[in-house]
Amino acid sequence: MAIKFELIHQDKLTGARYGILHTPHGSFETPIFMPVGTQATVKTLDVDEIKEVSQGLILGNTYHLWLQPGDEIIKDHGGIRGFMNWDGGLLTDSGGFQVFSLSKIRKINEDGVEFRHHINGSLLHMSPEDSIRIQNNLGADIIMSFDECPPFHSPYQYHKDSLERTLRWAERGKAVHKNPKEQALFGIVQGGPFKDLREHSIDELKKIDFPGYSIGGLSVGETKEEMYEILEFLKDKMPEDKPRYLMGVGSPDDIVMGVLNGIDMFDCVLPTRIARHGSAMTTMGKVVIKNKTYEFDLGPLDPNCDCKVCKNYSRSYIRHLFKAKEMLGQRLVSYHNLYYLKGLMQEIREAIKQDRFLEFKEQVLKDYYE
Repeated sequence: MAIKFELIHQDKLTGARYGILHTPHGSFETPIFMPVGTQATVKTLDVDEIKEVSQGLILGNTYHLWLQPGDEIIKDHGGIRGFMNWDGGLLTDSGGFQVFSLSKIRKINEDGVEFRHHINGSLLHMSPEDSIRIQNNLGADIIMSFDECPPFHSPYQYHKDSLERTLRWAERGKAVHKNPKEQALFGIVQGGPFKDLREHSIDELKKIDFPGYSIGGLSVGETKEEMYEILEFLKDKMPEDKPRYLMGVGSPDDIVMGVLNGIDMFDCVLPTRIARHGSAMTTMGKVVIKNKTYEFDLGPLDPNCDCKVCKNYSRSYIRHLFKAKEMLGQRLVSYHNLYYLKGLMQEIREAIKQDRFLEFKEQVLKDYYE
């Protein structure tokens, strides 16, 4: 088996899960946040810095790496690890979300999706078999089934038809997966806001039998309340002995609410994306460092943080870097934001082990938003 998941403890009040995810390239405590390395790089950071701000498990993006430089080139390097000089754990998405979100013109049929390159407009095609072949070449420890991610508020019949096709795609992808002993293929739960479809999705995916299950189609425009309602509904329907991965979620409130509802794994571009625009995640809430209020502020981004950014640089200096359009500003805040989330996940795990997660969740929401 490419991975093994140990469920070690559940918080007595909430059922929040503490476990260990064993992969061919490391074992990782869960709940875990995984930084996103879309183009075989976590934007602005080098590999040593990525190790400092992560638990050692990161993402690569199938769609983007397929287009540039091409999965065959990456295969020649021995996979993404050899390509980017990364020796830790690795997960790749299926490419499906990018196919549907970046291409405005596309045709979906049973075979797959025909669409336009999001930059040069060339005609492309991706099938479930293509997605798995590319991910086999990329060489991640954990890979994803090819799925459609419809807009959350699409009509019921559209979600139903899409879900049935996605289930067939999941079976086809598993059938052509070449490296099941080295790469764990996850199924993806879809169904939008419709609980009967969500339940049908997980029931059918369990019949196909995957080593882990992702929850897709959330954090795509719905309200937070709608997302939490679906997570709460799925909490007791997901297999207890398999890892549960909530795709594309990375804000502190969504993470603690995800953990509350039994999620083990998270990823999102949010912490680095907002960092590049000057927003820092801190224990006291979001700091928009470009604001004039920090012009003479000699304190650190977060006085409660011991990362090298907070130890060595003032808010005033980092604000100057952004105002002067110096790239170092983006690097420093990106580093800090991921370090903050790494620390948050460590605190979450400790709270679960001590059966005080509910109290911890309330404190995080209060500190970050009030």
